[in-house]
Amino acid sequence: MTHPLLDLAPLTAARFASIEDRVARLLGTEQDVVITQGEALLPLEGAIRATAGPGTTALNVITGPYGQTFGDWLRDCGATVIDLAVPFHTAVTAAQVRDAFAARPEIDFVSLVHAEAATGNTNPVAAIGEAVREHGALFYLDAVASIGAEPVLPDAWGVDLCVIGAQKAMGGPAGVSAVSVSERAWARMAANPAAPRRSYLSLLDWKERWIDGGRTALLHAPAQLEMLALEACVERIEAAGLDAVMARHRAAAAATRAGAVALGGGLEPYVREARDAAPVATTLRTPPGVAASDLVARALAADPALPLAAGGGALAKEMIRVNHYGKDATLDTVRAALTSLGTALADHGHPTDTREAHRAAEAAWG
Repeated sequence: MTHPLLDLAPLTAARFASIEDRVARLLGTEQDVVITQGEALLPLEGAIRATAGPGTTALNVITGPYGQTFGDWLRDCGATVIDLAVPFHTAVTAAQVRDAFAARPEIDFVSLVHAEAATGNTNPVAAIGEAVREHGALFYLDAVASIGAEPVLPDAWGVDLCVIGAQKAMGGPAGVSAVSVSERAWARMAANPAAPRRSYLSLLDWKERWIDGGRTALLHAPAQLEMLALEACVERIEAAGLDAVMARHRAAAAATRAGAVALGGGLEPYVREARDAAPVATTLRTPPGVAASDLVARALAADPALPLAAGGGALAKEMIRVNHYGKDATLDTVRAALTSLGTALADHGHPTDTREAHRAAEAAWG
């Protein structure tokens, strides 16, 4: 018996290339786009190892846990790393980046996370990109969480390596990702003797064997399910309109933030300024004495399908994350999350007003 998800014909090189082209249009980029067969950590690590080495001086911006990971990779490559860390409840500024350049003019590489879904903040990439262009450094951006929720414009912002994943705001699969690569980045890789070659991490292999060959012969058999799912989620975004999809995420973030404030019970936004809050996920600080992990467990016991999670590591004590992305960027999801959190807080002896929270969320959505 045939099965539509199992008995698939091999994906052709032409189909693979056409999906890359659609991803490039989503990014509004003229750069080369390489689709990588794996979760976004694959191109995130591959891009760093391809372009950084013992001669690199990197400014690594840390606004959440992924920035810390990038610093580890850069150091492992032999790069000199200057960490620019800001509190996780805020965002970095272009002025802070310029100050770092003034203090260390030898910086030639900048790594930044656009939206930190883990901490709920988002960084002003356009302004930072302008500062990086003026300085002349290579600009590496993790836009995995932000793509589909807010503008991601590698060409306009001067981003040399822009990594995206489909599993968050795009509403697609986790097993496929992509990276746009500028000519400057390709040149940096070609000049780097430590860049991975003949490796699953190698972007240069894709450049030389796929792009330079006219995209006619794939390096390996592509994962059809993930590629077709990526194609389907890009089609869905195209049909709805990217602006409409981003507006829906902005509305979900505004509604969640306003509803949480109106709910009471000691819950408050973790990211203090609304301008620094990411549209992809809203983080909330629990009241003193209430562990976020326990509050989330109580809320999920009532409704396991809710997109709620406690913060990772030490943040599990104080941070809740409402992951309103993809299919969950809806007013119904926001209302359900507020209801369950209100009930869980009340169980802890913290009075809440769910009706007022819903009113505030609905007003903010509109």
